[in-house]
Amino acid sequence: MHPQVQPALTGEPEVSIVLPCYNEEGSLPPLLDEIEAAMARVGRPFEVLAVDDKSTDRTLEVLLGLQRRHGALRVLRHEMNCGESAAFATGFAKVRGEIVITMDSDQQNDPADIPAMLAALEGVDLVCGVRRKRRDTWVKRASSKVANRFRDAVTGVPVTDAGCTFRALRRAVLAELPVFNGMHRFLPTMLRLQGFAVREIPVNHRPRSAGRSNYGIGNRAWRGLVDCFAMRWFRRRVVPGRRALPEAGPPGARP
Repeated sequence: MHPQVQPALTGEPEVSIVLPCYNEEGSLPPLLDEIEAAMARVGRPFEVLAVDDKSTDRTLEVLLGLQRRHGALRVLRHEMNCGESAAFATGFAKVRGEIVITMDSDQQNDPADIPAMLAALEGVDLVCGVRRKRRDTWVKRASSKVANRFRDAVTGVPVTDAGCTFRALRRAVLAELPVFNGMHRFLPTMLRLQGFAVREIPVNHRPRSAGRSNYGIGNRAWRGLVDCFAMRWFRRRVVPGRRALPEAGPPGARP
């Protein structure tokens, strides 16, 4: 995985929004407009890091074109398809804001929820979205419900909607996250196990307006099962989150 970075926005953003992108050419133009409108209401400097995971459609071309009218947009790309967790990890490695927002690029997450997520981050380390009403097929809804219950039972850590990647977190906690394929689904679990404060809030969920889903039961069920038992091992071995104190100086030195 060797991301290639396009020209970045100058200045220091306070909020970084990470978008993993795979074959989402039709969703990205309206999504970027919505993000920009939501952040205008927030009134804080921001950047958007769109990570193209070796799309086979015009996603990369569309993103590069969108940079001409969205000055906050940074485009990263993988040389090979690596998956959603890898795309998030690439974005995490390049963010500059102290607050990081993660969301899908298919327009099912509603950027209008961003102000509420940022407000809910006060006093905690991670805010997780819980989809009020899933706008997916009944098969996806049912499999998600079963997976969530199984995950909670095996890991011992309750997470209401682990499949929702619409989240806000503090950049400082990213250093505590191991990177693996499937990491994004277990991010709340891992942070809770390390003692970080996690809050859940309801968020809107919308039907897909373009493209098609890249996920189904066939490419998630078995991997998710194995990952749950990996999290059980992680729970026994985890080191509590390290909140570093200021650097120590010589005796008598002022802090």
